[in-house]
Amino acid sequence: MMKWERLLARGRFGDKPGFIPTQVARSEFEVDYDRIIFSAPFRNLQDKTQVFPLPEQAFVHTRLTHSLEVSSVGRSLGKAAGEMLLEKYPQLIKTGITPFEIGAIVAAAALTHDIGNPPFGHAGEEAISDFFKFHPAGKCWETHVRTEQLADLHSFEGNAQGFRMLVSKQFGLKLTYATLAAFTKYPRPSMIAQRDIARRSQKKYGFFINQLVDFEQMGAVLGMQKSSPECWYRHPLAFLVEAADDICYSIIDLEDGCTLGLVSFEETVTLLAPILKDKFDPKKLEEPRTEAQNLGALRALAIGELIQECVEVFSNYEESMCKGNFDKALTDIIPSSKFLQKITEVSVQKIYRSQIVLEKEAAGFQVLEGLLEVFSKALYHQFYDPENFSGKDKSILRLLPEDFPMKGWGAEVNPYPLLRSLVDFISGMTDKYALNLYRRVKGISFPGS
Repeated sequence: MMKWERLLARGRFGDKPGFIPTQVARSEFEVDYDRIIFSAPFRNLQDKTQVFPLPEQAFVHTRLTHSLEVSSVGRSLGKAAGEMLLEKYPQLIKTGITPFEIGAIVAAAALTHDIGNPPFGHAGEEAISDFFKFHPAGKCWETHVRTEQLADLHSFEGNAQGFRMLVSKQFGLKLTYATLAAFTKYPRPSMIAQRDIARRSQKKYGFFINQLVDFEQMGAVLGMQKSSPECWYRHPLAFLVEAADDICYSIIDLEDGCTLGLVSFEETVTLLAPILKDKFDPKKLEEPRTEAQNLGALRALAIGELIQECVEVFSNYEESMCKGNFDKALTDIIPSSKFLQKITEVSVQKIYRSQIVLEKEAAGFQVLEGLLEVFSKALYHQFYDPENFSGKDKSILRLLPEDFPMKGWGAEVNPYPLLRSLVDFISGMTDKYALNLYRRVKGISFPGS
């Protein structure tokens, strides 16, 4: 059974054993939050698609605004859960942990939950996967990498990319183990012997095979237990991070859809009212306020209600989480779960499959496949097929970042780290940068034109 005393440890990834924190004004978990806020990967989220493409309207969410809102909800969830935990386990007080610190862990982890997502939303993830599965310029690497490495390439996962970025020396974040574990919703590699479909934590994967050692280190420090030789039980706070994300995308994607006219105001009210229960007063909608103001008020009330329901469920199942017996999404078992499911059904039909979103997805596939093709071909030609290394390839490779690893590769060397670096480069792009670079390397537009 996992113990909260270890799960809430203040140690940092990359610190030497016995390191003593020196911060006084801020807790170690508040430091995590601040480091993330000021990091370049987080800033890039301001121009990454949430649902709607390259939004011109300020009211449509990007990955950045979505992440900030998820973090805010996460802090509320974590603080309320922390108050419950300290009341239930008074021995935790001796460690110096406070409800605010537990809230800070969830807030920091929630802030990073989309940090590994590529341009163009979830279509970007599929585009990267499809490139290595189906495109000749991607398939040519298959014979050069190991089976488990190929599984990573065939199924790009934004959560695993996020973990890779958070532990990378390149970005220098050095987050606490507790925040990293709370971030990891899927504590397993891509390739496992058998997936337990009943366990939410095994739905996807949370780290690439070359980060296995990093994950094992984190698990050992926090006392995380395994459900099988390849899979760990979730850190209990990961359930709260997941809940914060589920609440926000359910409610706020609906709000965006209503704002853009994809879902009527009347239907939106009908979907949100059951969540509010007796707090819903239709007469208030008749007051002299705009639809946008009424929509904002309903959204706030709905989120507040869902937070309360999730904290109550977390409180009921916290011990089972520590034993590894509970492995479901909190929003699937709260009293309002059926109402959230209805919102999801409407969102899929009217928002996620709307023409504007489908066009964005189609463009994303084209752009990312095109970028991967030109860079992958050039790298393959230089290191694994030098007879076909052309002047065009040389020009393409000069567009790679200065710190891109361009030495040490060849026919006898496994190129998996090289391909990981290529995917780092592509997935780290903003929507606009990816689109503009695609146009230039394909000769569709020229710099300065």
